[in-house]
Amino acid sequence: MYRTLTDHWIALHGLLAMLGLAIYVTSSHTLHLRRHPSAAISWVAALVLFPYATLPLYLMFGIRKVASYRPPAKRYELTQEASGSDSLPVRAQQLAAIMALPAASAYHRLNIHENGTQALHALGEMINTAQYSIDLCTFIFARDGLGDEIARLLKQRAGDGIKIRLLVDGIGAYLGGGADLKGLSAAGVQVALFVPPLRSSLRGRTNLRNHRKMVIADEEELWCGGRNLATEYFEGDTTDHPGRQPWIDLSFDLRGALAQQAQQQFDQDWEFASRGDHSAPLPPLRQDLPHGTAMGQLIASGPDQMDDTLYTLLVSGFFASRKRIIAATPYFVPNPTLLMSLTLAARRGVMVDLLLPKKSNHRLADLARHRALRELASAGARIWFLPHMLHAKVVVIDDEIALAGSANLDERSLFLNYELMVSFYEPADVKRFAGWIERQKGTAVLYSAHPPGLWREIAEGLLLWLAFQL
Repeated sequence: MYRTLTDHWIALHGLLAMLGLAIYVTSSHTLHLRRHPSAAISWVAALVLFPYATLPLYLMFGIRKVASYRPPAKRYELTQEASGSDSLPVRAQQLAAIMALPAASAYHRLNIHENGTQALHALGEMINTAQYSIDLCTFIFARDGLGDEIARLLKQRAGDGIKIRLLVDGIGAYLGGGADLKGLSAAGVQVALFVPPLRSSLRGRTNLRNHRKMVIADEEELWCGGRNLATEYFEGDTTDHPGRQPWIDLSFDLRGALAQQAQQQFDQDWEFASRGDHSAPLPPLRQDLPHGTAMGQLIASGPDQMDDTLYTLLVSGFFASRKRIIAATPYFVPNPTLLMSLTLAARRGVMVDLLLPKKSNHRLADLARHRALRELASAGARIWFLPHMLHAKVVVIDDEIALAGSANLDERSLFLNYELMVSFYEPADVKRFAGWIERQKGTAVLYSAHPPGLWREIAEGLLLWLAFQL
């Protein structure tokens, strides 16, 4: 009897293991799921040894792409001025075209918010002056003083007859304390949650969060950056958290065709969240632009893109850099290729400056970053620690490209989250972003690397393997 039960258990175990491996191989090849070798080995070993627990976990967390269609690549068409140019912006636009991203588009009236007060004023002005539509996408919509004020403005404008759509991440909606989404809906605001917990989990979406932040008014004005709609992201009213220092963050607003592309991206995200279907990727766009018009490019990255778009552009830009790379990010946990592109740039003599908070709001990320920081420092890069929380996400390469938006320099942002960055190519505006980073460095302290002990080295390796490879 015991032997019969054992034989049945072994047969069932083998069938589940084979089923799990078949699903793993099929999804990896169909959706082009490139993984770090340690992650791939971990999934395969776990599916063979513990298929009962691992297979449901893989279906919920292991599939990081939902895009299954890539439009034919179109060769980037150089303008007459760019013909024969080997500049970083030209290379970036060629690479973006191959990945089917929208073409670089015109913008004007770029306003880089120097602090949270300016950011809040610009956001309130957009909401109050919109003529017919407001579309807002955020990761966190907090139930605090700032979140309640934004909710009040949205309800008021909905009462004025303005069409308002609010898209909040399904997990972020709870992280902010549970905003009054029912009250907003009752006031006429259309509300959608982006993949609420446990919904569509068997399609691998549970671990794929929408981290994009954008507000579009009247399809022609864009407010964007790293700020969630919560008190700590702005230098405004902090009565909900007395004594708390507002975070240092970066956002901006602009007008023009670039805002219209952001509108298209929001429409696609809204359809995905409200219907659960995946729309075809946005077609590449190109406008006939007057000479001298400032140019920027919308860089959407995440599960809805066949390629790891932002990661590819960063690696390419770092390898091609010649003068300097300056970046600000709250979390720095790069994969080996991204780290190598930065360290090689520093060894080539490129000035590499990285600005980080001395202590972020994610303890695990702080512990995991030191191995990469030591390698960067040994290559000649300079790492700067700010005494307060920094939440800004911006990278400037050679004063030719500035990337600003919602993505951190860690593996979750680059490979799992839905993120949105804007690549700016106008030299004067690129220098403005670089100047913003330089001003933040005024209170920063230079990082000094120290050799780790054996147990620290082991702990860092385990942390990187277990916590950042899903």
